Amino acid sequence: MDRTNVPRRLLRLVGRLATVAASLSLICAAPAFADQLEQHNDLVNKFVNDLHADPLVADCAAHGDFVAGTSTAFDHVDFPPSSFDSAHASVTPWNDSFDEGKQRVKVENIVTVEGIGVRQNGEGDPTALKFRCGYVGAQMLAFSWNDPVPPARARSAESSGSRAASGKHKSTKGKHSASGKTTKKAISKPSKTSSGKSSKATSSKSTAKKTTVKKKKTP
Repeated sequence: MDRTNVPRRLLRLVGRLATVAASLSLICAAPAFADQLEQHNDLVNKFVNDLHADPLVADCAAHGDFVAGTSTAFDHVDFPPSSFDSAHASVTPWNDSFDEGKQRVKVENIVTVEGIGVRQNGEGDPTALKFRCGYVGAQMLAFSWNDPVPPARARSAESSGSRAASGKHKSTKGKHSASGKTTKKAISKPSKTSSGKSSKATSSKSTAKKTTVKKKKTP
């Protein structure tokens, strides 16, 4: 009885430790999410109250600032007052898919806003960035931007695709060369055989003619 109870007690202990660890991670993540949400709301309020931005445009700009901040290229995004005028920001009724790629979700409005990306440690020239957000009501369902740093997954997929294509190309070349060799052999063998047969047939015919002529002359 004691031996069978020990594994069960260990399993229970491990399960309790896993539950505690998961709850601790959630507790640690909650303040970070709360801080992020607070920063987002502060930016939205700043854009709306100080720069007179449309609420949806302000929300899209605040989200764009956060996403660009997670990039390896930029520290943050500056949004001057001109970012929220009609030449650099818009809210367009859409009622269609956000795009034809992975974000085919249907949205009611598409919001665009432009900003200036500030590089890490102030190195390099600022970059003009354009953010595009899809909304249903006040809820953002899709987002895209002209990220100058392509994702690592896209690069790895392209490289693997190019390797596979080059491998197929090489195998195709090998098949063509092999077929070329067999074709040459197939053509060369009949030519030799046919030439041999024709020469023998010709010599036999000439011999027969000579014999016939001699027989006729004898009488």
